[in-house]
Amino acid sequence: MQENTPDDFKRELGLLDGTMLVVGSMIGSGIFIVSSDMVRQLGSAGWLIAMWVLTGAITVIAAVSYGELSALFPKAGGQYVYIKEAFGKLIGFLYGWSFFAVIQTGTIAAVGVAFSKFAAYLFPSFSDKNIVFEIADFKLNAAQLVSIFTIILLSYINSRGVKNSKILQTVLTVIKILSLAGLIIFGFFAAKSEVWDANWTNAWTSQTLDVSTNTWLPISGTALISGISAALVGSMFSSVAWEGVTFIAAEIKNPKRNVGLSLFLGTMIVSIIYILANVMYLAVVPLQDIATAESDRVAVVASHIIFGGIGTMIIAVMIMISTFACNNGLIMAGARVYYTMAQDGLFFKKAAELNEAKVPAWSIWAQCIWASALCLTGKYGDLLDFVVIIVLIFYILTILGIFILRKKMPNAERSYKAFGYPLVPALYIIIASAICLALLYAKTSTAGWGVGIMLLGIPVYYLTRTKITK
Repeated sequence: MQENTPDDFKRELGLLDGTMLVVGSMIGSGIFIVSSDMVRQLGSAGWLIAMWVLTGAITVIAAVSYGELSALFPKAGGQYVYIKEAFGKLIGFLYGWSFFAVIQTGTIAAVGVAFSKFAAYLFPSFSDKNIVFEIADFKLNAAQLVSIFTIILLSYINSRGVKNSKILQTVLTVIKILSLAGLIIFGFFAAKSEVWDANWTNAWTSQTLDVSTNTWLPISGTALISGISAALVGSMFSSVAWEGVTFIAAEIKNPKRNVGLSLFLGTMIVSIIYILANVMYLAVVPLQDIATAESDRVAVVASHIIFGGIGTMIIAVMIMISTFACNNGLIMAGARVYYTMAQDGLFFKKAAELNEAKVPAWSIWAQCIWASALCLTGKYGDLLDFVVIIVLIFYILTILGIFILRKKMPNAERSYKAFGYPLVPALYIIIASAICLALLYAKTSTAGWGVGIMLLGIPVYYLTRTKITK
């Protein structure tokens, strides 16, 4: 007999499914693109790898710290539940507000557009240069339509039940991992010693590329801090969304064990893949070519060197699979947050309902509509900078919640405890806080807007407080 949870979710996801959700949600298009801008910002092989190692380390630290909370609250909603239990309804609402307004829907929109951009390699008519409708200043292009279509398709699949979406997620993620592993392995076989040696000469000389003159300028002091902050935006954005498995804890078998283990295994796998991919780039592509790759598509440059003319097509197919799987995971996980918020009176009542397939279909379609709208604005790319800072702020609060809940609930059963508590969680809080401050300093216009959107949730909460607290 199928074991159901009290709210009638079906526990159909095992450890492999959870791990594949973590991996599939993390690996989108970033690893194929962001290293180009990271090299432009810091200008050396040493700094590039250091940024990816730092990102991987703090991501795994955060993930294993979440294990304690997932064991303490093994139910739908995940991170939202942890924040609400530790800090109360207001902060819980701010997380949910930011999650729906920017974090999840903005990421879904951006990943959907990445899919369409690379689909245009195979089908040129899908290009964003193909304007299909125009009125006044508004232009609707084919890439936007393709993005919206994929979001609607994946929302439909997820609305039909978790079983179909989990099979799709697992299959596509396995293909994605094998494809990336193949690219890395073939890349090492194609490595050129002269390229590797040249890239690692003066490996720690920090410099930035002046794109107007295509010359390198030395940087230090505050300019170096700005460069590190700008570089970390790319690696951090490529490493978010791992917490999605906590949102579907009510559908995970033996969640007290498998959620935390999925978090550790998934983030570790992705971090290793990311570091190896960047080492491969440095073994194949000259540093100057990484920095000046057309549209930042460094993986396209590397694949062309490795596989020849067909390399572009290979990368296009890989990124289409990667982004499709990524959005499937994001769509699956995100809807569970709105479901749990609605049960607490912090979201539309309809979002608290499950359909006949025992999934929150209304939440899935609400998320679909807003993510599609962000695709139509054409400004989703501007969201990426402040998505990162909002995500980091709530990661910090969640891990701080471990300390708070240890005091609030000292006698609660904790089948798993945060690794290295209190030193390791505290180390994450310090490092992540430093990154947030650096982002606010170096990218005030974008990171500041992100914080502004988050804080806008405070008056929204109090304006709707009478309805929320009923």
